[in-house]
Amino acid sequence: MLVTTTPPDGAPASAVGDAPAPEISEEAIGRAVEAALAAAAAAATTAELKQVRIEHTGDASVISRANASIKSLPKDQRASAGKLVGQAKGRVFQAVSARQDELAAAEEEAALASETVDVTLPTDRRPRGARHPLTTLADRIADIFIGMGWEIAEGPEVEAEWFNFDALNFDADHPARQMQDTFYVAGPDGAAGSGQVLRTHTSPVQARALIERGVPLYIACPGTVFRTDELDATHTPVFTQVEGLAIDKGLTMANLVGTLDTLAEALFGGAPITRLRPSYFPFTEPSAEMDFRCFSCDAREGLDHDADPACRVCGGTGWIEMGGCGMVNPAVLRACGVDPEEYQGFAFGLGIERILMLRNGVGDMHDMVEGDVRFSQHYGTEI
Repeated sequence: MLVTTTPPDGAPASAVGDAPAPEISEEAIGRAVEAALAAAAAAATTAELKQVRIEHTGDASVISRANASIKSLPKDQRASAGKLVGQAKGRVFQAVSARQDELAAAEEEAALASETVDVTLPTDRRPRGARHPLTTLADRIADIFIGMGWEIAEGPEVEAEWFNFDALNFDADHPARQMQDTFYVAGPDGAAGSGQVLRTHTSPVQARALIERGVPLYIACPGTVFRTDELDATHTPVFTQVEGLAIDKGLTMANLVGTLDTLAEALFGGAPITRLRPSYFPFTEPSAEMDFRCFSCDAREGLDHDADPACRVCGGTGWIEMGGCGMVNPAVLRACGVDPEEYQGFAFGLGIERILMLRNGVGDMHDMVEGDVRFSQHYGTEI
Protein backbone atom coordinates (compact mmCIF):
# COMPACT_ATOMS: atom_id res chain seq x y z
CA MET A 1 0.00 0.00 0.00
CA LEU A 2 1.31 3.41 -0.90
CA VAL A 3 -0.13 6.57 0.53
CA THR A 4 1.04 9.87 -0.84
CA THR A 5 1.62 12.74 1.56
CA THR A 6 1.74 15.64 -0.87
CA PRO A 7 0.29 18.55 1.07
CA PRO A 8 -2.44 20.64 -0.46
CA ASP A 9 -1.62 24.00 -1.97
CA GLY A 10 -0.51 26.50 0.66
CA ALA A 11 0.22 23.84 3.32
CA PRO A 12 3.73 23.54 4.85
CA ALA A 13 6.02 20.93 3.37
CA SER A 14 6.44 19.11 6.72
CA ALA A 15 5.19 19.11 10.28
CA VAL A 16 8.79 19.39 11.55
CA GLY A 17 10.95 22.13 10.05
CA ASP A 18 11.41 22.04 6.33
CA ALA A 19 12.15 18.29 6.14
CA PRO A 20 10.00 16.52 3.55
CA ALA A 21 7.18 14.41 4.96
CA PRO A 22 8.15 10.73 5.04
CA GLU A 23 6.56 8.18 2.80
CA ILE A 24 3.74 6.33 4.52
CA SER A 25 3.91 2.79 3.17
CA GLU A 26 4.28 -0.64 4.71
CA GLU A 27 7.82 -0.88 3.38
CA ALA A 28 8.91 2.56 4.61
CA ILE A 29 7.28 2.26 8.01
CA GLY A 30 8.57 -1.34 8.30
CA ARG A 31 12.14 -0.14 7.66
CA ALA A 32 11.73 2.51 10.36
CA VAL A 33 10.42 -0.06 12.82
CA GLU A 34 13.23 -2.53 12.07
CA ALA A 35 15.82 0.21 12.52
CA ALA A 36 14.28 1.15 15.86
CA LEU A 37 14.16 -2.47 17.06
CA ALA A 38 17.77 -3.07 16.02
CA ALA A 39 18.92 0.09 17.80
CA ALA A 40 17.05 -0.88 20.96
CA ALA A 41 18.54 -4.38 20.94
CA ALA A 42 22.03 -2.96 20.45
CA ALA A 43 21.78 -0.53 23.39
CA ALA A 44 24.11 -1.70 26.18
CA THR A 45 23.01 0.70 28.93
CA THR A 46 19.89 2.55 29.96
CA ALA A 47 21.61 5.78 28.95
CA GLU A 48 22.14 4.46 25.39
CA LEU A 49 18.55 3.22 25.29
CA LYS A 50 17.34 6.68 26.26
CA GLN A 51 19.09 8.09 23.18
CA VAL A 52 17.50 5.36 21.01
CA ARG A 53 14.08 6.33 22.33
CA ILE A 54 14.67 9.98 21.41
CA GLU A 55 15.93 9.15 17.90
CA HIS A 56 13.22 6.64 17.00
CA THR A 57 10.16 7.90 18.87
CA GLY A 58 10.92 11.58 19.33
CA ASP A 59 9.39 14.43 17.34
CA ALA A 60 12.14 14.23 14.68
CA SER A 61 11.80 10.46 14.15
CA VAL A 62 10.36 8.95 10.98
CA ILE A 63 7.39 7.46 12.76
CA SER A 64 6.49 10.66 14.63
CA ARG A 65 6.75 12.78 11.49
CA ALA A 66 4.64 10.24 9.59
CA ASN A 67 2.04 10.35 12.33
CA ALA A 68 1.99 14.14 12.24
CA SER A 69 1.49 14.18 8.48
CA ILE A 70 -1.60 11.96 8.54
CA LYS A 71 -3.84 14.98 9.08
CA SER A 72 -2.80 16.33 5.69
CA LEU A 73 -3.92 13.19 3.85
CA PRO A 74 -7.23 12.85 2.05
CA LYS A 75 -9.94 11.66 4.37
CA ASP A 76 -10.25 8.25 2.71
CA GLN A 77 -6.55 7.49 3.35
CA ARG A 78 -6.27 8.67 6.97
CA ALA A 79 -7.75 5.55 8.60
CA SER A 80 -5.43 3.06 6.94
CA ALA A 81 -2.41 5.34 7.40
CA GLY A 82 -3.29 5.87 11.09
CA LYS A 83 -3.57 2.11 11.63
CA LEU A 84 -0.23 1.46 9.97
CA VAL A 85 1.63 4.16 11.89
CA GLY A 86 -0.10 3.34 15.21
CA GLN A 87 0.89 -0.32 15.01
CA ALA A 88 4.45 0.70 14.21
CA LYS A 89 4.61 3.05 17.20
CA GLY A 90 3.21 0.30 19.45
CA ARG A 91 5.87 -2.21 18.37
CA VAL A 92 8.68 0.29 18.90
CA PHE A 93 7.43 1.42 22.33
CA GLN A 94 6.92 -2.20 23.43
CA ALA A 95 10.42 -3.20 22.33
CA VAL A 96 12.02 -0.18 24.01
CA SER A 97 10.09 -0.81 27.23
CA ALA A 98 11.09 -4.49 27.32
CA ARG A 99 14.74 -3.58 26.69
CA GLN A 100 14.52 -0.95 29.45
CA ASP A 101 13.44 -3.61 31.94
CA GLU A 102 16.28 -5.93 30.87
CA LEU A 103 18.97 -3.26 31.11
CA ALA A 104 17.68 -1.88 34.42
CA ALA A 105 17.65 -5.38 35.96
CA ALA A 106 21.16 -6.08 34.66
CA GLU A 107 22.50 -2.77 35.98
CA GLU A 108 20.88 -3.32 39.37
CA GLU A 109 22.39 -6.81 39.60
CA ALA A 110 25.82 -5.45 38.65
CA ALA A 111 25.52 -2.68 41.25
CA LEU A 112 24.55 -5.16 43.96
CA ALA A 113 27.46 -7.40 43.02
CA SER A 114 29.95 -4.52 43.12
CA GLU A 115 28.55 -3.14 46.38
CA THR A 116 28.18 -6.45 48.22
CA VAL A 117 29.11 -6.20 51.90
CA ASP A 118 30.29 -9.18 53.94
CA VAL A 119 28.27 -8.64 57.12
CA THR A 120 30.46 -11.14 58.98
CA LEU A 121 33.53 -8.88 58.76
CA PRO A 122 34.31 -6.54 61.70
CA THR A 123 33.59 -2.90 61.06
CA ASP A 124 34.65 0.39 62.59
CA ARG A 125 31.69 2.34 61.27
CA ARG A 126 30.07 2.28 64.71
CA PRO A 127 32.11 3.48 67.68
CA ARG A 128 33.49 0.71 69.84
CA GLY A 129 33.20 0.51 73.57
CA ALA A 130 36.08 -0.19 75.91
CA ARG A 131 36.74 -2.05 79.13
CA HIS A 132 36.66 0.27 82.09
CA PRO A 133 40.19 0.91 83.39
CA LEU A 134 39.11 -0.10 86.89
CA THR A 135 38.17 -3.53 85.56
CA THR A 136 41.46 -3.80 83.70
CA LEU A 137 43.44 -2.76 86.77
CA ALA A 138 41.53 -5.16 89.04
CA ASP A 139 42.35 -8.01 86.65
CA ARG A 140 45.99 -6.95 86.62
CA ILE A 141 46.13 -6.99 90.42
CA ALA A 142 44.45 -10.40 90.48
CA ASP A 143 47.09 -11.70 88.05
CA ILE A 144 49.84 -10.44 90.37
CA PHE A 145 48.45 -12.39 93.31
CA ILE A 146 47.87 -15.50 91.22
CA GLY A 147 51.50 -15.25 90.14
CA MET A 148 52.47 -15.35 93.82
CA GLY A 149 50.42 -18.53 94.31
CA TRP A 150 47.41 -16.91 95.97
CA GLU A 151 43.75 -17.56 95.18
CA ILE A 152 41.00 -15.09 94.24
CA ALA A 153 37.91 -15.15 96.48
CA GLU A 154 34.56 -13.40 96.07
CA GLY A 155 31.53 -12.80 98.25
CA PRO A 156 28.08 -11.15 98.24
CA GLU A 157 27.72 -7.38 98.09
CA VAL A 158 24.64 -7.50 100.36
CA GLU A 159 26.25 -8.86 103.47
CA ALA A 160 25.17 -9.97 106.93
CA GLU A 161 26.17 -7.61 109.73
CA TRP A 162 27.92 -10.46 111.48
CA PHE A 163 30.37 -10.96 108.60
CA ASN A 164 30.76 -7.24 107.91
CA PHE A 165 31.26 -6.14 111.54
CA ASP A 166 31.02 -8.71 114.34
CA ALA A 167 33.36 -11.31 112.88
CA LEU A 168 35.91 -8.53 112.26
CA ASN A 169 35.94 -7.36 115.89
CA PHE A 170 33.83 -4.22 115.44
CA ASP A 171 32.17 -3.24 118.73
CA ALA A 172 28.41 -2.82 118.79
CA ASP A 173 28.82 0.95 119.22
CA HIS A 174 31.58 1.38 116.63
CA PRO A 175 30.96 4.55 114.52
CA ALA A 176 31.22 2.56 111.29
CA ARG A 177 28.01 0.72 112.24
CA GLN A 178 25.96 3.90 112.31
CA MET A 179 23.54 4.62 109.49
CA GLN A 180 25.41 7.81 108.57
CA ASP A 181 28.39 5.63 107.55
CA THR A 182 26.76 2.40 106.32
CA PHE A 183 23.95 1.57 103.89
CA TYR A 184 21.52 -0.73 105.67
CA VAL A 185 19.10 -2.94 103.76
CA ALA A 186 15.57 -2.30 105.01
CA GLY A 187 13.79 -5.20 106.72
CA PRO A 188 10.65 -5.88 108.76
CA ASP A 189 12.10 -4.13 111.80
CA GLY A 190 13.40 -1.11 109.92
CA ALA A 191 16.73 -0.42 108.28
CA ALA A 192 18.94 -0.66 111.36
CA GLY A 193 17.30 -3.90 112.45
CA SER A 194 17.44 -5.75 109.16
CA GLY A 195 20.74 -7.49 109.88
CA GLN A 196 21.97 -6.86 106.33
CA VAL A 197 24.12 -4.10 104.91
CA LEU A 198 25.79 -3.16 101.65
CA ARG A 199 29.29 -4.29 102.52
CA THR A 200 31.58 -1.43 103.57
CA HIS A 201 34.76 -3.36 102.70
CA THR A 202 35.73 -6.68 101.16
CA SER A 203 36.95 -8.02 104.54
CA PRO A 204 33.75 -10.11 104.99
CA VAL A 205 35.04 -12.30 102.16
CA GLN A 206 38.05 -13.08 104.33
CA ALA A 207 35.84 -14.21 107.21
CA ARG A 208 33.72 -16.36 104.88
CA ALA A 209 36.83 -17.93 103.33
CA LEU A 210 38.29 -18.78 106.75
CA ILE A 211 35.10 -20.54 107.77
CA GLU A 212 34.51 -22.31 104.44
CA ARG A 213 38.07 -23.20 103.39
CA GLY A 214 40.00 -23.40 106.64
CA VAL A 215 43.72 -22.79 107.02
CA PRO A 216 46.36 -22.34 105.70
CA LEU A 217 44.83 -19.68 103.46
CA TYR A 218 46.20 -17.15 100.96
CA ILE A 219 43.48 -15.16 99.18
CA ALA A 220 42.95 -11.80 97.49
CA CYS A 221 39.43 -10.38 97.43
CA PRO A 222 38.66 -7.73 94.78
CA GLY A 223 35.17 -6.27 94.69
CA THR A 224 32.77 -3.35 94.96
CA VAL A 225 32.07 -1.77 98.34
CA PHE A 226 29.65 0.93 99.53
CA ARG A 227 29.90 3.80 101.98
CA THR A 228 27.78 6.88 102.55
CA ASP A 229 30.32 9.30 101.09
CA GLU A 230 29.42 12.22 98.84
CA LEU A 231 30.71 12.04 95.30
CA ASP A 232 33.55 14.51 94.82
CA ALA A 233 36.98 14.61 93.23
CA THR A 234 38.46 12.02 95.61
CA HIS A 235 35.45 10.14 97.06
CA THR A 236 32.53 8.11 95.77
CA PRO A 237 29.81 6.12 97.58
CA VAL A 238 30.53 3.08 95.38
CA PHE A 239 34.15 2.12 94.85
CA THR A 240 36.43 -0.88 94.34
CA GLN A 241 38.78 -2.51 96.83
CA VAL A 242 41.15 -5.43 96.87
CA GLU A 243 42.01 -7.04 100.18
CA GLY A 244 44.56 -9.71 100.91
CA LEU A 245 44.61 -12.31 103.66
CA ALA A 246 47.35 -14.79 104.48
CA ILE A 247 46.94 -17.23 107.37
CA ASP A 248 49.61 -19.83 108.06
CA LYS A 249 52.07 -20.93 110.70
CA GLY A 250 54.90 -18.54 111.49
CA LEU A 251 53.83 -15.51 109.40
CA THR A 252 55.13 -12.14 110.60
CA MET A 253 55.05 -8.45 109.66
CA ALA A 254 58.13 -9.11 107.50
CA ASN A 255 55.99 -11.33 105.25
CA LEU A 256 53.41 -8.54 105.03
CA VAL A 257 56.03 -5.95 104.04
CA GLY A 258 57.51 -8.27 101.44
CA THR A 259 54.10 -8.94 99.91
CA LEU A 260 53.20 -5.25 99.69
CA ASP A 261 56.64 -4.38 98.30
CA THR A 262 56.15 -6.97 95.57
CA LEU A 263 52.69 -5.59 94.77
CA ALA A 264 53.94 -1.99 94.65
CA GLU A 265 56.82 -2.96 92.37
CA ALA A 266 54.48 -4.80 89.99
CA LEU A 267 52.02 -1.89 89.86
CA PHE A 268 54.39 1.08 89.72
CA GLY A 269 57.69 -0.36 88.52
CA GLY A 270 61.18 0.09 89.87
CA ALA A 271 62.09 -0.71 93.45
CA PRO A 272 59.70 1.37 95.58
CA ILE A 273 60.76 2.60 98.99
CA THR A 274 58.10 1.78 101.57
CA ARG A 275 57.42 2.48 105.22
CA LEU A 276 54.89 1.51 107.88
CA ARG A 277 53.13 4.03 110.13
CA PRO A 278 51.36 2.85 113.29
CA SER A 279 47.58 2.92 113.01
CA TYR A 280 44.49 1.18 114.37
CA PHE A 281 41.94 -1.18 112.81
CA PRO A 282 39.60 -3.45 114.81
CA PHE A 283 40.52 -6.52 112.77
CA THR A 284 44.34 -6.22 112.92
CA GLU A 285 46.81 -5.97 115.80
CA PRO A 286 49.33 -4.47 115.39
CA SER A 287 47.94 -2.23 112.63
CA ALA A 288 49.72 0.08 110.23
CA GLU A 289 49.32 2.36 107.24
CA MET A 290 51.75 1.53 104.47
CA ASP A 291 53.24 4.40 102.45
CA PHE A 292 55.66 4.37 99.57
CA ARG A 293 58.01 7.01 98.34
CA CYS A 294 56.48 9.39 95.78
CA PHE A 295 57.26 8.36 92.22
CA SER A 296 56.36 11.73 90.71
CA CYS A 297 58.84 14.17 92.28
CA ASP A 298 62.50 14.06 93.43
CA ALA A 299 61.49 11.97 96.45
CA ARG A 300 61.63 8.90 94.22
CA GLU A 301 65.44 9.18 94.15
CA GLY A 302 65.70 8.07 97.76
CA LEU A 303 65.35 9.15 101.37
CA ASP A 304 68.23 11.61 101.00
CA HIS A 305 66.28 13.59 98.37
CA ASP A 306 63.67 16.14 99.37
CA ALA A 307 60.17 16.09 97.94
CA ASP A 308 58.95 18.83 95.64
CA PRO A 309 56.74 21.13 97.80
CA ALA A 310 54.51 21.70 94.78
CA CYS A 311 54.05 18.00 93.96
CA ARG A 312 50.33 17.27 93.60
CA VAL A 313 50.81 13.50 93.96
CA CYS A 314 52.36 13.42 97.42
CA GLY A 315 51.38 16.92 98.58
CA GLY A 316 55.01 17.80 99.19
CA THR A 317 55.46 15.11 101.85
CA GLY A 318 57.41 12.68 99.67
CA TRP A 319 55.15 9.77 100.67
CA ILE A 320 51.99 8.29 99.17
CA GLU A 321 49.53 6.31 101.29
CA MET A 322 49.04 2.83 99.91
CA GLY A 323 46.52 1.34 102.34
CA GLY A 324 45.84 -0.15 105.73
CA CYS A 325 47.40 -3.40 106.87
CA GLY A 326 48.47 -5.40 109.92
CA MET A 327 48.57 -8.78 111.60
CA VAL A 328 45.14 -10.40 111.90
CA ASN A 329 43.63 -9.82 115.33
CA PRO A 330 43.41 -13.06 117.35
CA ALA A 331 39.74 -12.23 118.06
CA VAL A 332 39.00 -12.44 114.32
CA LEU A 333 40.73 -15.81 114.06
CA ARG A 334 38.76 -17.17 117.03
CA ALA A 335 35.45 -15.86 115.57
CA CYS A 336 36.19 -17.82 112.38
CA GLY A 337 37.19 -21.01 114.17
CA VAL A 338 40.98 -20.70 113.85
CA ASP A 339 43.33 -21.24 116.80
CA PRO A 340 45.46 -18.06 117.09
CA GLU A 341 48.05 -19.94 119.15
CA GLU A 342 48.82 -22.16 116.16
CA TYR A 343 48.12 -19.90 113.16
CA GLN A 344 48.96 -16.27 112.53
CA GLY A 345 48.46 -14.09 109.50
CA PHE A 346 48.34 -10.67 107.96
CA ALA A 347 45.76 -8.67 106.03
CA PHE A 348 45.72 -5.49 103.98
CA GLY A 349 43.27 -3.45 101.93
CA LEU A 350 43.85 -1.18 98.93
CA GLY A 351 41.55 1.15 96.99
CA ILE A 352 41.77 0.37 93.27
CA GLU A 353 40.47 3.83 92.33
CA ARG A 354 43.33 5.39 94.29
CA ILE A 355 45.86 3.14 92.54
CA LEU A 356 44.42 4.16 89.16
CA MET A 357 44.66 7.84 90.07
CA LEU A 358 48.30 7.43 91.11
CA ARG A 359 49.39 5.21 88.18
CA ASN A 360 47.65 7.14 85.43
CA GLY A 361 47.37 10.68 86.73
CA VAL A 362 43.55 10.72 86.94
CA GLY A 363 42.72 13.91 88.78
CA ASP A 364 39.00 13.57 89.43
CA MET A 365 36.87 10.65 90.59
CA HIS A 366 34.01 11.91 88.41
CA ASP A 367 35.90 10.74 85.33
CA MET A 368 35.73 7.15 86.57
CA VAL A 369 32.01 7.04 87.34
CA GLU A 370 30.34 9.14 84.64
CA GLY A 371 30.53 6.40 81.99
CA ASP A 372 32.08 8.50 79.20
CA VAL A 373 33.61 5.96 76.80
CA ARG A 374 36.25 8.49 75.79
CA PHE A 375 37.77 8.12 79.25
CA SER A 376 38.09 4.35 78.87
CA GLN A 377 39.16 4.06 75.22
CA HIS A 378 42.80 5.08 75.63
CA TYR A 379 43.27 2.36 78.27
CA GLY A 380 42.64 -0.32 75.62
CA THR A 381 46.36 -1.03 75.20
CA GLU A 382 46.86 -1.85 78.89
CA ILE A 383 49.05 -4.96 79.19
